[in-house]
Amino acid sequence: MTLIGDLVEILGPDRVLSEPLERYLYGTDGGVARGEVIVVVLPETASEVSDVVIAAKRHGSPIVPRGAGTGLAGGAAPAVPSVVVSLTNMKNIEIDLGNRTAWVGPGVINLDLSKLTRSSGFHFAPDPSSQSACTIGGNVANNSGGPHCLAEGTTTSHVLAVEIVTADGEIVLLGGPAPDPIGLDLRSVVVGSEGLLGIITRTLVKLTPNPLDVRTILAGFATMEDAVATSSGIVARGVVPAALEIMDQKMTRAVENFVGAGFPTDAAAILLAEVAGHPAAVEAEARLVEQVANENHVTSLRVAADGVERAKLWLGRKSAFGAVAQLAPDYYLHDTVVPRTQLVATMQKIYEIAERHDVLMLNVFHAGDGNLHPLVAFDASVEGQLDIVHAAMEEVARVCIEAGGALSGEHGIGLEKRDLMPLLYNEADLDAQARLREAFDPDGLFNPQKVLPAGSRCADLGRPLPTGAWL
Repeated sequence: MTLIGDLVEILGPDRVLSEPLERYLYGTDGGVARGEVIVVVLPETASEVSDVVIAAKRHGSPIVPRGAGTGLAGGAAPAVPSVVVSLTNMKNIEIDLGNRTAWVGPGVINLDLSKLTRSSGFHFAPDPSSQSACTIGGNVANNSGGPHCLAEGTTTSHVLAVEIVTADGEIVLLGGPAPDPIGLDLRSVVVGSEGLLGIITRTLVKLTPNPLDVRTILAGFATMEDAVATSSGIVARGVVPAALEIMDQKMTRAVENFVGAGFPTDAAAILLAEVAGHPAAVEAEARLVEQVANENHVTSLRVAADGVERAKLWLGRKSAFGAVAQLAPDYYLHDTVVPRTQLVATMQKIYEIAERHDVLMLNVFHAGDGNLHPLVAFDASVEGQLDIVHAAMEEVARVCIEAGGALSGEHGIGLEKRDLMPLLYNEADLDAQARLREAFDPDGLFNPQKVLPAGSRCADLGRPLPTGAWL
């Protein structure tokens, strides 16, 4: 029987998509990469995922797991012709308020989980800007973050256990309800593994209590340096706010034209700061934020008067990527990271790179943890434009690494930053990561040619030579 015939026998014809348009739609994600899809399948249970894996392996077909496809690094775009396993039909949620946890399927939309638990006094803390569309499975695969992960931590801090289907089709549970299980912490190895180690079919997540009080402060500055200095100054005074977000003027104007969030468009940069917790602490921390902003020449400052205004400000922040669609049909970004102390110098270099390459760059970033999002708006249909954008963004990545930073804070490596990995990792580092991947997936069935560049697996590094081999 053919591969598609086997898959239809497992799932039925309605959950096996093989028409050209269907395969085309699943050939890319939110980024610019596109790959060839052999067939798309829509399993609904871990058992069905297992059967699909076994069938694909029998036919020698690679597998690309996929959530909502909101990723920006090409993680869900096949690098080689593949079976795409879309997990969006796996939406089961089992809430345990007594233990402040929930078992969730990989297809549960991030925001839906918080909507379901908010009235009970809890929410799921990671809140990517795409949280109204992205799925928990994708969040776990990429260790996603979001504006409010400064104080609460990224997804890995909120996962207790993951159930995966291995490359052999076995259903395995890693971790458990206990926060520190005995033995190797393979749960943490899988979180952020970008679909290379197994297919996530369930996750046990922590639910975070809703804060008693929240204060959201919007500050405008005449220079990016003053905005960054305020962000760093707040943390240096011993306060870790719930969020510290910065936008430059180009981004602020795009957002204002898009959703009218009330941002000051005359400011060179704005800082959106939020403090949350006990009312007494919130009051004190809000005063400190205002004090540090004044020390750094703030030009405008206001505190959201109520929940409606607060929601409007966050709508503006979380609409930033969408707002860029007004400027050009395509955009490209790297979510590189630098130490907070290097933000000012790094931002100056990034603006110089954009000017030298003559690209339209907008900036919005998580200032509290130095997670940058330089974003270039461009038209990919113009010959040579994507090459220019790639060149500029590779320089940005190099500048961030030279500043002591990292290639990604929350978006993953995928295809887009795969070949930049040697900037950060030496041969031994890459070989160790490749060996780990081999331990889970010896044949490279899952998401091949992602994350690790060609040659990462140094066959002879640290291994005894086979009998009869010679150098």
